[in-house]
Amino acid sequence: MQAQIKTWGNSQGIRIPKEVLQEAAFSVDDILDVKVSNGMIMLVKPFRHKSLEERAAKYGGKLHLNGEFDWGEPVGREFW
Repeated sequence: MQAQIKTWGNSQGIRIPKEVLQEAAFSVDDILDVKVSNGMIMLVKPFRHKSLEERAAKYGGKLHLNGEFDWGEPVGREFW
């Protein structure tokens, strides 16, 4: 696949096909880090920690933080 650099106001831009964005898991309005190395331009999604709410959404919005958790039998020099 090829793309062409075009003038966009006082800058230049490249249109990226929807299929390429989907394959890279990029969405419209995503913030990307731009890195240049050996004549290549790389667009990288920056790592972002998820909030507690985002993590809870993965489990239906409910985190079961109350009560005790069984970590199994002691291993090593810890004691209970």
